[in-house]
Amino acid sequence: MIKYIKLIPNILTIIRFIFIPFIVISLCLNNYILALVLFTISSFSDILDGYIARKYDAITDFGKLMDPLADKLTQISTLFTLYIKRMIPIWIVLIVISKEIILISGASFLYGKQLVVSSKWYGKLSTVILYLAVVSSLLINLFNLPKFDIYLYGLAICLTICSLFGYIEHFYQKGYLPKKEDLKKNYNQENKK
Repeated sequence: MIKYIKLIPNILTIIRFIFIPFIVISLCLNNYILALVLFTISSFSDILDGYIARKYDAITDFGKLMDPLADKLTQISTLFTLYIKRMIPIWIVLIVISKEIILISGASFLYGKQLVVSSKWYGKLSTVILYLAVVSSLLINLFNLPKFDIYLYGLAICLTICSLFGYIEHFYQKGYLPKKEDLKKNYNQENKK
C-alpha cells in the first residue's frame, strides 16, 4: 500500500502539467469559474504532493525537478494569459519571469556544486499571495469588483525580491560570491602591478 502511496506525488505533478493548457484555454474563453477551479485544484495538489512526499519519504529525483517546473509553468502561463486578457500589467509578468530565470540559473549553479538551497518562509508566502492575487483577478473580472488585486501582486513581488536577496545571501555565505575583503584584496593587488 505504501509503495503505491509513494507514486501519488509524481502523479499529482503530472496532473498539474496537464491542467496548464486547460487553465489557459478557460481564461481565453472567459470561463473564469472553470479557470479558478482548475487553478485552485492545481495549487492544492502542489501542497498535497509535497506533504505526501515528505510524510511517506517519497521524494524522488523526478519530483525534485518536475514539481517546481510545474509550479513555475502554471504561474507564468496563467500570469501571461491574464496580461494578454488585459487583466494585469506586463511588469508583473516580467518580474515573475525574471525571478524564475535568476532562481533557475542559481539552482543550476548550485546543483553542479551538489548544494541544495531550501526555500525560505517569505518565498513560500510569496507563492501563496501570488495565488491569492490570481484568484482575486479572476473574481474581480467575474463579479465586476473594484481592482484591489494590484496590491496583492505588489506584496507578492516584494516578498519575491526578499526571497531573491535571501538566495544571494546564501550564495555569499557559502563563498560563491566574493566577499568585500576579497574584492578589496584583489583591487589592491591589481593596483600594485
